Amino acid sequence: QVQLVESGGGLVQPGGSLRLSCAASGFTFSRFAMNWFRQAPGKERELVAAISSAGSNTNYADSMKGRFTISRDNAKNTAYLQMNSLKPEDTAVYYCNARYYLYDYWGQGTQVTVSS
Repeated sequence: QVQLVESGGGLVQPGGSLRLSCAASGFTFSRFAMNWFRQAPGKERELVAAISSAGSNTNYADSMKGRFTISRDNAKNTAYLQMNSLKPEDTAVYYCNARYYLYDYWGQGTQVTVSS
C-alpha cells in the first residue's frame, strides 16, 4: 500500500521556521522524484520545490528561493522541506508528491499557518 505521510506543520510567527517531513512507504522511494506543493485557500495548488531521485538536483519556485530547502534521505524513505523566514503568505496546506514516469502519489497534506 502506497503511503506518503506529511508531518511538521503548525502555527508559526512571521520570520519563524518549520521543517516538514514526508515519510514514504509501499514503493521504491529512491526511484522517485519528490516534490512539495502547497495550496492556499481560494488559490490553485502550486509547486514549491522539487528534488531528483538521488537528491543531486533541486528546483524552487522563485518566491521560495533562499528561504526553503528541499532534501531527502533515501535510507529513511523520507523527504524534507526546511522553511525559514516564513511569511503570512506562506500559509497553506503543504502536500508531498512522488513521481516516477506515470506513477504519481500524493500525501494528505499538512497545514502551515504563519501568523502573529
